[in-house]
Amino acid sequence: MPITADHIRTTLAEYTDAYPEDKDALAPLVELLDQGAEVTSRKEFRGHVTAGAVLVNDRGEALLIHHNALDKWLTPGGHLETEDVNLLGAALRELVEETGVTLSLAPVQSTPVHIDVHPIPANDSKGEDAHWHADFRYVFRATGNQTVTLQEEEVSGYAWRGVDTLADETLRARVAAALR
Repeated sequence: MPITADHIRTTLAEYTDAYPEDKDALAPLVELLDQGAEVTSRKEFRGHVTAGAVLVNDRGEALLIHHNALDKWLTPGGHLETEDVNLLGAALRELVEETGVTLSLAPVQSTPVHIDVHPIPANDSKGEDAHWHADFRYVFRATGNQTVTLQEEEVSGYAWRGVDTLADETLRARVAAALR
């Protein structure tokens, strides 16, 4: 069963209970949910939900990937698929798809550590208008040596970097707190 609006609402409620300061930033998503929009579909060009993963290894380093379409270093993540049953599972699926990492992965907590609403530029080659993503970001731990095998059509490089180098200040602080 695909991810439902009820699952998204429940996850949002759990998240805003933990981080009430983020409620205003999430208002566009709540508004679309209230309108009955298909926020799990990448064809909803007002905005839609995505899932992301911050993978941290035994040395306290986060795995970053170089995203081809945006030409930026990011944490793994992407669009929801019809086979995804929950947001945590979607984040894990995206992590595995983009990096090939599969051994000894475990979520640090069952709720997102951050939900980031950010603009996405138009992509003429995909026929996509400018829109926004509400990226539900989860933290995972990896133990032992991890082999990274990139999904080359989307990703062109990877690097393990200290959690303190994550560009988003809120994400950086919350990942550090979740790992304590």
